[in-house]
Amino acid sequence: MTSTAGPPPTGGGDGERQRLKLLAVTACPTGIAHTYMAAEKLAQAAESRGIDMKVETQGSIGAENILDDNDVSTADGVIVAADKDVDLSRFVGKRVLMVGVAEGIRHPERLIEQVRTAPVHTADATAAAAAAPGGRERSVAYKALMNGVSYMIPFVVVGGLLIAISLSLGGHPDPSGGLVIPKDSFWMDVNNIGVIGFTLMVPILSGYIAYAIGDRPALVPGMIGGWIANTGSLYDSKAGAGFIGAIVTGFLAGYLVLWIKKVRVPKFVQPIMPIIVIPIVATTALGLFFINVIGKPISWVFEHLTSWLGGMTGTSAILLGTILGLMIAFDMGGPVNKTAFLFGAGLIATGNQAVMGMCAAAIPVMPLGQGLATLIRQRLYTEQERETGLASLFMGCFGISEGAIPFAAARPAQVIPANMLGGAVAGAVAGLAGVKDAVPHGGPIVAVLGAVSGVPMFFVAVAIGTAVTAVTTVALVDVSERKRRGEPVGHGGIANEPELALVGAGVGVPGAGTVVAERAVRGGTVTASVVGSGSSSSRTATAVEATTDADSADAERAPGSGSPTTANPTPEVHSGYLTEQTVKVRLDAGDKGAVIREMAGLLTRTGKVVDVEELVASALRREAQGTTGLGEEIAIPHAKTDAVSAPVVGFARSAEGVEWGSLDGTKARLVFMIAVPEAAAGDEHLRILALLSRKLMNAGFRERLSAAGDESAVLGVLSEVG
Repeated sequence: MTSTAGPPPTGGGDGERQRLKLLAVTACPTGIAHTYMAAEKLAQAAESRGIDMKVETQGSIGAENILDDNDVSTADGVIVAADKDVDLSRFVGKRVLMVGVAEGIRHPERLIEQVRTAPVHTADATAAAAAAPGGRERSVAYKALMNGVSYMIPFVVVGGLLIAISLSLGGHPDPSGGLVIPKDSFWMDVNNIGVIGFTLMVPILSGYIAYAIGDRPALVPGMIGGWIANTGSLYDSKAGAGFIGAIVTGFLAGYLVLWIKKVRVPKFVQPIMPIIVIPIVATTALGLFFINVIGKPISWVFEHLTSWLGGMTGTSAILLGTILGLMIAFDMGGPVNKTAFLFGAGLIATGNQAVMGMCAAAIPVMPLGQGLATLIRQRLYTEQERETGLASLFMGCFGISEGAIPFAAARPAQVIPANMLGGAVAGAVAGLAGVKDAVPHGGPIVAVLGAVSGVPMFFVAVAIGTAVTAVTTVALVDVSERKRRGEPVGHGGIANEPELALVGAGVGVPGAGTVVAERAVRGGTVTASVVGSGSSSSRTATAVEATTDADSADAERAPGSGSPTTANPTPEVHSGYLTEQTVKVRLDAGDKGAVIREMAGLLTRTGKVVDVEELVASALRREAQGTTGLGEEIAIPHAKTDAVSAPVVGFARSAEGVEWGSLDGTKARLVFMIAVPEAAAGDEHLRILALLSRKLMNAGFRERLSAAGDESAVLGVLSEVG
């Protein structure tokens, strides 16, 4: 096989090469579905063309099938199908084609042809070879932002919840202002710990944005830059620049480090560059630049906003409430937010409590609205985003507007306008109703503790503002997803997996079909396989997460043990999840809904189903988000629900086939149903799905499974799975 015109092949070996040798790396943000789908598709395409290919998968449990130096030295080209950062330094001198992970699934054959003429990667390259046409590789800036957000989320959640708990259990309204916790109390210690978490979240955001761009040398300047941005006293401002300032310092630090790396230095200096020279130079330069250049405008804006608001006290209450709501919602703790808050707090001492009432109504709208959005349109959010949404709801009740920061940092173009609209509405309604707040704090907690007058209208204002924020956020995120894919969310095409952006935390999550991600290690070789063929839907990611985020709650039970409900356990296969109890040779039902109900009844035989109706409802809700028909006459309906007490797997066949909306148009004849409890965790489920999916890729295995005469014969075939 010969290569096309251009630079000579970069592989090794003597004499004329008999087979082209290619390498590939696949990676997606969550490392569950598309990482392994792309690996399988590329491997299949290469095998069909007589090309040797080794694929490294960088999935949720780490890198597997790692490409070693020998692999790289003898390779003719490298395909990197990834939506996260991949180290390309090991591929210097090789043809490298960089595309989004979706291209590895949709067009593996085209990528194999294109890599033969891809640019040769050099040590100075800041990005890999140009993306193939139609590729949707995420930008470096996007990946960096998501990286920072994902690391920031735990600090927001822990800090915010500890503050909220300490206020609710140890705080009380004080005539001198605010919710006060006695200084020598236990709850003050809890509050202080929470404050530390909140203080760290901004430098963490900045530091890990910088790290994603400039690697380890950028971490220190990024974090210190974020701390400076959040400490207004360093540049004569009453409020720091908040998370927006952290995003700025993160990107500045990252790209500054990249620039410094390009500077040629004597050889004896090179070893200390990444650990001493670069961090010191970048940190000093960035810190001084922010304090003396960026910080001054922030301080100026803060002062003039305060003066401007002071001149508006005689204007319409509705207009003033709208403006204060917009400012409160804009940066959630930043200079604009603090200007409005301190303006309202300062007027309390003069006897004007109405301005603080407007602020108090707007303060909880952002976290409450973003939390509500994750509940009303769950398919647009990752599991981590939904969990953060619940924490955000709790923080909103205690007037902690920072609970919405992870959402705003991940999707600023969608979330900040929605926040501002909801905040403006809440402030305007409170102003119109004459709501007053006697303490410099906001949220429902101040009303519960008796600091608010006009309590009913206060809650009306908060409720309306929250609803406006939630509905607007969902609409804008949905539109953004449609534009990104060029089609309606949840229909056709390949979408990138939900990213931690709020993300982890994400970044919207499309509705899900089912692709079974897997990893199997046999004879020292790691392989990656996926059920189904042809194009896959954008719904894949959530399906796999719903499936693979479970299935390990049986860990306490020894593998191969019998059913807990039988005195004489029947033989089990598939790691103890499939028995004659959960296998049926012929389905009676003829449509998807009826099949799911019949399969749920099959699973009840295990004694692990505590609510069959809820199990059916959960599986049907899952189907409403997107088909779990994989193609190749296979369907894997599934549910993550506490309607089961432990993971259960069932299998049944349909002679006529059931219309399942499979992407290749085939009817489902082989149906596996998986149900796992909400609390299921671990990697056992991944091992099971790995082995199952690998077998289902084998046409001979599917034929034997279809031809097995009875339940025992079916179990005999399934025993090949492991």
